[in-house]
Amino acid sequence: MLEQRIQQQFFESADLQYQAAESLARPIALAVAAVEACLTSGGRVLVAGAGHGSGLAPLLVQLLVHRFERERPGLGALLLGGAAAMGANPEADGPALLVRQLETLAQPADLLLLIDPLGQVPAMLAAAGSAQAQGLSVVALTGLDTALAAVLGDTDVLVAVPHQRAARVLEVQLLVLHCLCDAIDLQLLGEQDMA
Repeated sequence: MLEQRIQQQFFESADLQYQAAESLARPIALAVAAVEACLTSGGRVLVAGAGHGSGLAPLLVQLLVHRFERERPGLGALLLGGAAAMGANPEADGPALLVRQLETLAQPADLLLLIDPLGQVPAMLAAAGSAQAQGLSVVALTGLDTALAAVLGDTDVLVAVPHQRAARVLEVQLLVLHCLCDAIDLQLLGEQDMA
């Protein structure tokens, strides 16, 4: 019984990845173009995560600043958040904290990348609004039925994993981040010899 349940987790995840491959290819390509434009114009990717996505945010920053699968110069990325380090209460001050960080740190060529599996966290909505008010583009990685979709503008990109369950969304979001980093490396460094 337990082994069947475990196998079902694998099957459900694999099925979602196959379904999402077609529907997410274009939004991911748009996200790559936005991030590449930001980086090549001297901007930085400002990354914030919420809920389970808060674990993926530092991973993305690490992959951009250090490397993905091959050596390259570091790419400008900065992790936003860190309420505890700034003496803030993340529950009460979350939205204000991200907005304050954006107001303080964001520069015109920067881009805000949000990772929120459910797309409902008030801090992410506030951050998106603040970034837009400053003229920054926003890339949002979410699940279905996201409130973030309603606040994004024409120059923003929504990569919405077609699933309701946060665990499945998070799994696909990790793959999305890998696709994003691979495509950025391809665009900046060219094709890699696989020999």
